[in-house]
Amino acid sequence: MEKRIFVLSIGGSQIFKDNKINTNFLNKFKKIILSNTRNKKFIIVCGGGSVARTYIQGLKEVNATEKLQSFAGISVTRTNARFMGYFFGFDSEDGIAHTMRDVENMVKKQDIVFCGALEYHPHQTSDSTAAQIAEHFSSDFINITNVAGLYTANPLTNKNAKFIPYISWKGFHEIALKIPFKPGQHFVLDQKASKIIMDKKIKTYILGSNIKNLDNLLKNRKFNGTIIFG
Repeated sequence: MEKRIFVLSIGGSQIFKDNKINTNFLNKFKKIILSNTRNKKFIIVCGGGSVARTYIQGLKEVNATEKLQSFAGISVTRTNARFMGYFFGFDSEDGIAHTMRDVENMVKKQDIVFCGALEYHPHQTSDSTAAQIAEHFSSDFINITNVAGLYTANPLTNKNAKFIPYISWKGFHEIALKIPFKPGQHFVLDQKASKIIMDKKIKTYILGSNIKNLDNLLKNRKFNGTIIFG
């Protein structure tokens, strides 16, 4: 039986948190991913998080172009992807994927593929990379971030933010468009990613740091998170 492919986007804040590797979370994440490879394959796209934003801010301060800021962010996502491969015990001679073709070749040979952002495109983050990969492989898209799902406002700074368990593709895209793009932005998915999942009708899930929800989702059990669909 051919294994079903899932595309996951894991925020850099889940990898590197409070100036150190988020080992507690990553050990749980690793265990869940490995336990689900019997009938599933995973393409895991890593974000840049606070490290990327630090580099981006440094370039802003010397008036570097937005393109150069994006390049800095892309580099961090790729470093995080390499680290995640090492964390899982992989030492691939092929390194990490830089193009969609690389991803295709790797997922044929292995159950778990790590990558960061692929080729540069303006006004997008690693979220868009993950959405494009999900489109390419006709897979569901799971975004793992530092909040439990989608809210009416940022719950980390607004105690009155309300959780949104379900939203349509169009409704989500309308929210994303209200936020001006900037390299290293904080919103759960970037604007290009929201357009891709809307146009290509990609079922998308936003999950938080409680990693049990990922395992429940993969096993078709009840989970807490936001579903973007319909």
